[in-house]
Amino acid sequence: MIPYSRQSINKKDLKSVLSALKSDLVTTGPKIEEFEKAIRKIVKAKYAIAVNSATSALHLSCISLNLKPNDWLWTSPNSFVASANCGLYCGAKIDFVDIDPKTYNICTENLIKKLKIAKIQKKLPKIIVTVSFAGQACDQSEIKKLSKIYKFKIVEDSSHALGAKYKKEPLGNCKYTDISVFSFHPVKIITTLEGGIAVTNNKKIYQKLKMLRAHGITRDKSLLKNPSNAHWYYEQQFLGYNYRMNDIEAALGISQLTRLNQFIKKRLKIKKFYDKKLKNLPIILPTIKKENISSMHLYVINLNKNYTKNKRDNVIKFLRNNGIGANVHYIPIHYQPYFKKLGFKKGMFPNCESYYERAISLPIHSMLKKKDLIKIVNLLKSIF
Repeated sequence: MIPYSRQSINKKDLKSVLSALKSDLVTTGPKIEEFEKAIRKIVKAKYAIAVNSATSALHLSCISLNLKPNDWLWTSPNSFVASANCGLYCGAKIDFVDIDPKTYNICTENLIKKLKIAKIQKKLPKIIVTVSFAGQACDQSEIKKLSKIYKFKIVEDSSHALGAKYKKEPLGNCKYTDISVFSFHPVKIITTLEGGIAVTNNKKIYQKLKMLRAHGITRDKSLLKNPSNAHWYYEQQFLGYNYRMNDIEAALGISQLTRLNQFIKKRLKIKKFYDKKLKNLPIILPTIKKENISSMHLYVINLNKNYTKNKRDNVIKFLRNNGIGANVHYIPIHYQPYFKKLGFKKGMFPNCESYYERAISLPIHSMLKKKDLIKIVNLLKSIF
């Protein structure tokens, strides 16, 4: 089976991990800070906090921005459930903003309409979690302008988008966001096996994120409530979590980052191949806006509207029966049984629902060979 995505581990990665394993500190050692520093340099943010998953990073981001019970968090319905769950963990209420039918990101026009109604109803969001779907940024500058008018914070879920750019600047620089989050799951651009990171330019947010990651504890003498010169002294100042990344994962991440540009270059090359070979089929190819450089975490085709969901499912079944790990990203979050219990129903976000019924994620990752791509294209051509 050719998977839709997978990790690439080389000898340098193995050497880096082995070196970390042989060191004295394998949990909260120096590799964590080294990895954080490397990410900061790439995304051009001032601060970074590495954690055990992007889900954890999203959760801590919401807490650090003081999301409370009965506050509202809005996000895209076209995402993994973590983009919404982070608000539920804080007791907040969740709502969604329908997507742009071309980019599959939050639609700015729909957001404006929803904000105007929410203001009248006094249900404005405290946080909006934007999602850089498939590796492409939202209309960040416009959403930032809206945040100043409607007084909401922005958490950028860029789990798909390490190495992507918006208006020639790297995603994660936090020019348009309060916090940005990246994922290092094995199917992402680089991997630390599991793992995530939150980046920000706000020192107070950074300090809170750092403490939240480790039980709400600090050893920083400048932050202590009861100053002490004892080297062993620490304070738990609020309820935190054990969301730490370990040095083994960080060591792998440091090594993987040296190939980040190589990984993205390969993904963009695959996109170019697909674009050329599939352009005459009755499908809609990915749209990348001119201000964006996507990291191409996903390559999603959409069947034309004369195709039904059943036909989409048959295409995926055919591909999988022939060794191609086609997938779907994503089942709309509001379709999930848990979210139906919260009152969400089919028909509430028509753009997202229409997209979902015809979407197919084709394999795209650095381990794909030319013969794999030719096989995928030929199978698609045979179907249509």
